[in-house]
Amino acid sequence: MNTIERAMLGQSPPPMEELASVPPGDSPAPRSVDHIIERAAVIAKPEPPPVSPPKRTQRSTVLDFDRLRAMGMLVPDARRSQIKEEYRHIKRPLLMNAAGKGATRAKHANLIMVTSSRPGEGKTFTACNLALSIAAERDRTVLLVDADVIKPSIAKTLGFEADRGLVDLLIDAQLELADVLVDTNVPSLTMLPAGSTHHLSTELLASENMRKLAVEMSNRYSDRIIIFDSPPLLVTTEASVLATLAGQIVMVVEASRTHQSQVQEALALLDPNQIVGFVLNKAKRVLGADYYGYGYGYGYGYGYGYGADQRDGAEE
Repeated sequence: MNTIERAMLGQSPPPMEELASVPPGDSPAPRSVDHIIERAAVIAKPEPPPVSPPKRTQRSTVLDFDRLRAMGMLVPDARRSQIKEEYRHIKRPLLMNAAGKGATRAKHANLIMVTSSRPGEGKTFTACNLALSIAAERDRTVLLVDADVIKPSIAKTLGFEADRGLVDLLIDAQLELADVLVDTNVPSLTMLPAGSTHHLSTELLASENMRKLAVEMSNRYSDRIIIFDSPPLLVTTEASVLATLAGQIVMVVEASRTHQSQVQEALALLDPNQIVGFVLNKAKRVLGADYYGYGYGYGYGYGYGYGADQRDGAEE
């Protein structure tokens, strides 16, 4: 078949080496129509685009459960304990709100900020235990974010080291979220450390990059709960800035030491329409202590609104 006949059938001309192998005066051997159609299909078939492997978390750590248990923290084992029961009560309304089944609907309700009015009330202890408790849910994963970028505590509390984290992600456009996350030996728990210190930490948390990151974390996985360990509200401006991104606020109140006026002052920095729950920490009366055979320890209460919770959760 000559070049003209090939063109009429919509087939490309034969390669030069094929033509070169044909003796002068002769034509290439005729080929069947099926062969012509098969070759045309091969020529027309586009090359598949290269598939990039999924980006995975670059770092991991092994949490020492014996160490955490000795610190009085919740650990993922089969034992029943007082602290597990307490955090079951604390997390349930949070999860209901995150699923859109609570009494109040909130945008990005799976973004939960844990804070306090002043330092030392137990917000990091609460944030870590809340994350560990929610990670025990069968249909939930947890991302624990150390957003206390001035005095980060999560890495020290849980016993691991991390150089890069949230601040680095906000200032370095080359980094991706997976580059700074830390996986753990709790399958449903991932952590985002605070990262490097920066003199413009408030501005970074108030930046458009932080807003986009919060939205991305909220929307990326439908089953994920994001817990921010935030600075105290009355000590830095970062906490009130971060609160504008959260769908729910957990206010940790230290029993017998935090004044009601301090709680009121801290609440005044928040949007009055936000969902705010209270955790009464270091209380002598603990939930179900008689049943479980425990004495005094950490006690927790949870509720909504500004009235009764302030009276029950703080003392003058």
